Amino acid sequence: MGFELKIDGMAEISEQLSKLETEAPAIAAKALYEGAGVMADSMQKGVATIRTAPFQYARDGQTRMPSPEEKAIVEQAAVGIAKFDKNGTEVNTSVGFRNAGYAMLAGKRVPIPKVVNAINSGTSFMKKQPFVRKAVNSGKAKAVQAITNTILAEVDAMNKK
Repeated sequence: MGFELKIDGMAEISEQLSKLETEAPAIAAKALYEGAGVMADSMQKGVATIRTAPFQYARDGQTRMPSPEEKAIVEQAAVGIAKFDKNGTEVNTSVGFRNAGYAMLAGKRVPIPKVVNAINSGTSFMKKQPFVRKAVNSGKAKAVQAITNTILAEVDAMNKK
């Protein structure tokens, strides 16, 4: 007993898969950029949560809060999105203050990442305020959602062409 199976539309499916193969890296990069933007916004909001106190030298093992001037340096620094690292099937980037530059603090030129790290991780004289970790944790779900939405929208747009 023989059966006959007839399938229509295989050419269209094959064409869609070929399109997806060629356009997938661009779609992934665009989606990652959207997610990185959401994470950068979350980091900027995290900066606003830094608590400050007027500057005073910490003596005898005491620690101090960041000064309003130190917080202002971090607030004025732009959160950056690094150049994408495209490695075969992966696209990676980082978000942060790594190349934020320099600022003047108490008459001295200091690297902005150094100020950010001192506030975030603490020092022997400054209490830590892990605003970066909190920003990442609070923004992770939103960033993943932005990435997912962008991928779905781009694939839908590609299929409509």
